[in-house]
Amino acid sequence: MSSDSILPRSFYERDTLCVAKDLLGKVLKLADYFGVINEVEAYVGQDDPACHAARGYTPRTAVMFGAAGFSYVYLIYGMYHCLNIVTEREGFPAAVLIRGIDLYKPTVISLDGPGKLCKKLNITKNNNQIDLTQSHDFCVYNTTIQPEYMATPRIGIKVGTDKLWRLKTI
Repeated sequence: MSSDSILPRSFYERDTLCVAKDLLGKVLKLADYFGVINEVEAYVGQDDPACHAARGYTPRTAVMFGAAGFSYVYLIYGMYHCLNIVTEREGFPAAVLIRGIDLYKPTVISLDGPGKLCKKLNITKNNNQIDLTQSHDFCVYNTTIQPEYMATPRIGIKVGTDKLWRLKTI
C-alpha cells in the first residue's frame, strides 16, 4: 500500500459517528501488522457521559481536544491498553475506539476486544498522540470495502448505554 492511501486528516475531521461507520473495512497498520477494522465504538464530546472528556480537559484527555487523526491510547483496569482515533474539530473532544480487527499480516487471526488487539499489536501508551495521517508505521489505509454492520450499545460502560454507538461488521 502506498502512502497516498493513508487516510487524510479531513477523513477524521467529520462527525464521529460517520467516521466510526467509515472506519469499518479500513486497514489498520502498525509496524509489520495489517488488519481490517471490524468493530468500533464512538465517544462524542463532553455531553456523552461515557466519553473520557465528559469531566473536562485533563492531561489524559488533552489529545482528544486536539487535532483529528491522532491516536489516543489509555490503560484500563491497570492492565489493558485501548486504541482510539481522535475525530471532529479541535476543541471538541471526540474519538473512535478500535474494538476489533481481522489481522491478515503477518498472521491471520481475529482480534476481538480492544485489550486483546493492543496486546497482540504491542500498542501501549508509547503509541499515544501519534499523528496517524503522517506516520507510515502507524496509520489507517483507505479501502473500497463498505461492509454491512450492526449498531448496538457500547460495551463495558455504565452510562450512555442508550446510544447505539458500537458498530460491528456482520
